[in-house]
Amino acid sequence: MHTLAEVGPAVLAGMGVPGGANGLGLPGARKVCLLVVDGLGWELLRAHTRDAPFLASLMQAPIASGFPSTTATSLASLGTGRLSGEHGVVGYTFAVDGELLNALGWHRQGEGLDLRDRLVPEKVQPERTVFEQAVEAGVPVQLVAPREIEASGLTRAVLRGGEVRGVHALGNLISQVLHALREHDRILCYAYHADLDGLGHGYGPGSDAWCYQLSVIDHVAATIANGLPRDAMLVITADHGMVTAGEQDRIDFDTEPDLRDGVRMLGGEGRVRYLYVEAGAVDEVVDNWRGVLGDRAQVLRRQQAIDQGWFGPRVADRVLPRIGDVVVAAQGSSVVVRSKAEARLSRFVGHHGSLSDAERLVPLLVAANGS
Repeated sequence: MHTLAEVGPAVLAGMGVPGGANGLGLPGARKVCLLVVDGLGWELLRAHTRDAPFLASLMQAPIASGFPSTTATSLASLGTGRLSGEHGVVGYTFAVDGELLNALGWHRQGEGLDLRDRLVPEKVQPERTVFEQAVEAGVPVQLVAPREIEASGLTRAVLRGGEVRGVHALGNLISQVLHALREHDRILCYAYHADLDGLGHGYGPGSDAWCYQLSVIDHVAATIANGLPRDAMLVITADHGMVTAGEQDRIDFDTEPDLRDGVRMLGGEGRVRYLYVEAGAVDEVVDNWRGVLGDRAQVLRRQQAIDQGWFGPRVADRVLPRIGDVVVAAQGSSVVVRSKAEARLSRFVGHHGSLSDAERLVPLLVAANGS
């Protein structure tokens, strides 16, 4: 199956940028808007086509987000044209040089300490981005996204190369995208919006609030498509889908002694956990977690997860220590929460990160104006 890592290179190839590879067969265009809708899973869109008739009209086949199926990892795959084993942004939180990095905020997980100086984003993720490639080939790049991302660690790590056009709301996003496409003879415009994901976390995917927001996103996409100038293309995709977890689905690391034994640091998020364990404790930790979780999760040693291709066909040496000694991928609707250390996240209704189709399959939708 095709993956998010192929989208950027395919867009570049269609724009005539050297080094691009269009394995996805996207149409060529001189002006492209890549619209990323956070949390718009393929299965969710397919189940709610009445709320998104325009998006539904463009549906053909899904692509895969990669692993873990979470925002920081997927944006890194989009931005670099590589899967997590190569770009190294291996989750929402993961260990780097002794720190548990929250990749979305680029801070120390649980404390909020800014790590941009200690863990320099351009060194944590050193691979050249597709936006840098475009700019080097003479194609202007604009990133239309919430203002707060402009100097963020994640932007510096995986989206660097473009000019950030910060926006306040969806109307502002539409305006900036269409202005960018009309302003240049050749341009790549990356646009991102996260409210659908936020409502999925808070109220659950498929809830009334989520469905109303989906209809708003559908209107946004249709408005951009209808306003495309000549020789322009709109490509719509997402970073992950989502599953709903009930109270009975929660396993609490903070109150379960058998899960804590031998674990010195816990990374990831509810649906996928990295266990960084004490020396010599891997076998004991694997046995403990399998005993507690049973069939509610796959519990694998690091090399087993790598051998199964979870992180892509290649895993760089610098990335290996970031992956937990043990990798736990939830099944069904189970989540491993931290009621004390991650109180807000533990209350989420919607979760993502694991291997189910509901989480990892995302749409790849195309609307073009070649006239």
